[in-house]
Amino acid sequence: MATGSRVNFQSSCNLFKSRENRQTWWTINQRLISTFNGCVKNPFVSFAPFVVIIRAWTNLDTKCAMTDQPQAVREIRINPIVPSESVLVSTARGMRPRKDEAPAPRDTRKHVDRCPFCTGNEHMTPPTVASSPNEENWSVRVVENLYPVLGDDSQSSNLVFGLQQAIDGYGRHEVIIDHPEHGIAIQDMPEDHLFRLTGVYRDRVRALYEADERIQYVLVFKNFGPAAGASIPHTHSQVIAMPVVPENVYDEVTHSRKYFEKNRQCIFCSLIDEALTFEATIYDRESGAVRRQFGVGQYVIERGEYFVAIKPFASRYEWEIHILPLQHRSDFVDISDAERHDLARILKHSMTRLDAVIGGAQYNFFLHSIPHNNEFSHCNDSYHWHLEICPRTSIPTGFELGSGLFVSTISPEQAAEQLRAVELE
Repeated sequence: MATGSRVNFQSSCNLFKSRENRQTWWTINQRLISTFNGCVKNPFVSFAPFVVIIRAWTNLDTKCAMTDQPQAVREIRINPIVPSESVLVSTARGMRPRKDEAPAPRDTRKHVDRCPFCTGNEHMTPPTVASSPNEENWSVRVVENLYPVLGDDSQSSNLVFGLQQAIDGYGRHEVIIDHPEHGIAIQDMPEDHLFRLTGVYRDRVRALYEADERIQYVLVFKNFGPAAGASIPHTHSQVIAMPVVPENVYDEVTHSRKYFEKNRQCIFCSLIDEALTFEATIYDRESGAVRRQFGVGQYVIERGEYFVAIKPFASRYEWEIHILPLQHRSDFVDISDAERHDLARILKHSMTRLDAVIGGAQYNFFLHSIPHNNEFSHCNDSYHWHLEICPRTSIPTGFELGSGLFVSTISPEQAAEQLRAVELE
């Protein structure tokens, strides 16, 4: 929507208030998804085709009023990549009474005698699968996971009985020991080391795909901190090769393909263009008052020569950050050395900002890249690989688990502003 265009939010508010149109949010969500896919007019759409907003129907007249202070936000935001995913942004929820929790303690020791991942304890792990720069003086070391979720030690046939199905849990599960130092965090690692680490990520993904044609997807991820599922404090990542394409990756690839077929452009590239160039002001149709402003770079956290770090408009996690190549790239395996240097810098800066704002960050991050199978061979021009960083600052509630609707008590706009405000050395 161009600057100065008007959207009648009041008509949307009234529509919610009338009895015949009061429906559950699930029905509304599905209606909006149809609107998104069909690009037809709908009074709930704030600006199309990339962002859809549902205003909460409680106290709308008060919440929509303009004041000098930021208003409490209650709105359901639709993920433009996978429209079936919704996020409830409810900043007033963050004002509820709660017990303050101290940041999780972090083990900053450089070496722990009994840690299997520390140097000198290589005999406590399975044999080295790969290492960089070499096995004797390693900076990054790869070993098989001692307790794999998938394995190739035995094989069984798939099972189908009645409505039930089971697929053989075949695959590979490896641990990437990120650094010889026990307690070092990503933001404390030199950029040259992160360049080396991302090279190991790339090499292991390629090797696992090439090792077995039955592998459908290879996922690189990192759990940091107990809240994120880390069982060993020594900094490490993991890589799992699996016989299926995960549902969230499948949804991203298929929905981005649908968008490409309709618009002849990658939706990730469109979102990057919006983040870097888009500006809009939304007015009240009757009063002319400004209802919402979207500024250029409002969601950009960090920008480099080849990569950009963005706070998603529909963030599932309050401090979530996505890092994407500025130019269209579908496969992480194809990353160049120059791009890896820039990725290392953007990753380090992003993690530094997160640590400065929330302190003692516990997080998951993972790489989503195009699957290496024939089913998605035509999707290279429509899919865009990216790294998702998901800090764990809260435990999912019964509402979130029961509804599938993520709840964020901090608006992505405020979170992005706080992250950008961090002064880097």
